[in-house]
Amino acid sequence: MADHAVEWMRAWRSAGEALERVRSDELRALDGRKALALLTGPADYRKEPRTPRKSSGLVEQQRWFKKARGDD
Repeated sequence: MADHAVEWMRAWRSAGEALERVRSDELRALDGRKALALLTGPADYRKEPRTPRKSSGLVEQQRWFKKARGDD
């Protein structure tokens, strides 16, 4: 039984190394701009939802914290 466990571990170690090589090769061949375009779609930063916001939301968050503390 122990021999089977050793062989099983060797097989998984070998598979892990092979998969890591595949992953590394795929990442090296990746075109970052194409990947972003596929993930985000066409980006027109002049239109919602990508237009810059007037506030980061931090002011609103602080307002909520103040309200929760009871500092109305």
